[in-house]
Amino acid sequence: MPGGTGRRLVLLNRDLRLHDHPALRAAGAGGVVAFVLDEELLALPTLGANRLAYLLEALEALRRACRGLGGDLVVRRGRLGEEVLALAGAAGASELHATRDVSAFARRRQQVLGELCSRAGCTLVLHDGVGIVPPGSLAPAGGDHYKVFTPYWRAWQEVPRRPLLRAPRSLAPLPDGLEPGRIPSLAELAGGGRQADPLGRRNVPPLVLEGPSPLRQPGGERAARRRLAAFAEGSAAYEADKDDLSREGTSRLSADLHFGCLSALEVEARLAERSPEYIRQLCWRDFFLSVTHAVPDVARRDYRERARHWRRDDAELEAWRGGETGVPLVDAAMHQLEAEGYVHGRARLVAASYLTKTLRHHWREGADHFLRALTDGDVASNSCNWQWMAGTGNDTRPNRVLNPERQARRFDPSGRYRARYGGGAGAP
Repeated sequence: MPGGTGRRLVLLNRDLRLHDHPALRAAGAGGVVAFVLDEELLALPTLGANRLAYLLEALEALRRACRGLGGDLVVRRGRLGEEVLALAGAAGASELHATRDVSAFARRRQQVLGELCSRAGCTLVLHDGVGIVPPGSLAPAGGDHYKVFTPYWRAWQEVPRRPLLRAPRSLAPLPDGLEPGRIPSLAELAGGGRQADPLGRRNVPPLVLEGPSPLRQPGGERAARRRLAAFAEGSAAYEADKDDLSREGTSRLSADLHFGCLSALEVEARLAERSPEYIRQLCWRDFFLSVTHAVPDVARRDYRERARHWRRDDAELEAWRGGETGVPLVDAAMHQLEAEGYVHGRARLVAASYLTKTLRHHWREGADHFLRALTDGDVASNSCNWQWMAGTGNDTRPNRVLNPERQARRFDPSGRYRARYGGGAGAP
């Protein structure tokens, strides 16, 4: 990896935006912006069509935006380290800038990149930007992280925020000879072959994917910013409406935040005066990032040992996945997941409580299914929320059970949500 030109390479992951992007700002207008379709990531059994479709749309949108500023987005597919080394060499980059992340998978990738850069004489610079308050920066006296939300919330509110960063006004053209590469379509990735490789260099195997949800949310920074603007207009009603299943009272920004098409810090700044309750939800997101930073394998093992005795019944599990349990609110939640790649937050909790507390199936069965099906499949939020409901996570009341019938009477009294998603029409 030569580094004589002083160029910088910006490796994107789930920070697919131009606004408020610390790594992009640090690299400067001359930075080469790149994304690698990592073969290890594509091989994960929990990667689903909804997340992948959103990702590809976000890349297309980002490429259009970069080209509008005079630059481009370079896309490659392969083993991450090999592709990054090749790109840095082709660009003559002496620095690699990326956004720091917290999951076990992301931490391994960062370690590999650091080792490769060190051997090649390149400087790896990691920037905060996934959350509002950097994960790992808050800890109680005598501990490495907050294990309970309320004290974290109090400390989180007191942390000074970094300034928001403007989007760049221009980007430099790619260096001569550096091909941007095609962005494959979802169908091309599913089918494999040369068309599934951005440079058409080799035949690649097909991906095993089910079709995306017909009503899933489209990806990209421009679409995300439109959703933010629309939500901001009515966000004062969020506290009253967020648990009402019959209303569209939630923000629908979770996928935009997961893929970094929106900066969480910018969302906080936009909504701070309008919806204090939504700011609390953003803090929950930061809290789970903090927990995952401290316990990176929280997606696979219990955060707290509770001596749970799990059952295994494949037919029962398939009925839950397919929304055929006979419990109207649970089934409606699973039908919404299938149709939209999204589930209302209250319905998610009920479906998770039913699987783990009533049927006593392991929380990983539910977490993995949601991760495959959700567009907003975020490892930290998904895993920590499932452990919360299973009683193995951060909940201070680990034995609580959400009764579906009572939840339906309280949050869907008209039966509208259950009727809309085929979970059994009519009010109780």
